[in-house]
Amino acid sequence: MKRRTRLRRVAIIQAGSAHLRQLAPLFDAYRQFYKQRSDRAGVRKFLRKRLAREESVVFLAMDGKEAVGFVQLYPSFDSVTMQSVWILYDLFVVPTARKRGVAKLLMERARQFAVGTKAKGLILETAIGNHPAKKLYGQLGWKRDTAFHRYYLDV
Repeated sequence: MKRRTRLRRVAIIQAGSAHLRQLAPLFDAYRQFYKQRSDRAGVRKFLRKRLAREESVVFLAMDGKEAVGFVQLYPSFDSVTMQSVWILYDLFVVPTARKRGVAKLLMERARQFAVGTKAKGLILETAIGNHPAKKLYGQLGWKRDTAFHRYYLDV
């Protein structure tokens, strides 16, 4: 079992194409957390496209030179209010850095980014059984949607 190491001062940076080397293994581990097979080449291609086309914004948590977590945001819109929103689609922290405030720092940076872009807000969803994440979201002021049900069509 990998032992937790002491975190230095964690810095949150906006990732670009130059950060693919640090981001790709984290994204691959994130996908594996959700029962997907490892696909390093596919991950690099996917992330390279998102970043090059500016289709997503990724913030990396850096502990010195080591990437220990990330959050990925996708732009969207609220048609009713005619305002932009950000979808917080991915949040991941390496197991050795969990319960040390890294996810909180990433979530706060996402919030600051949304404020800075004058978005109406942030939207996220998580697995029903992801109790640690739901607890964190509640502590950070996120509210569970009680007005709408989410539906999905596999095509």
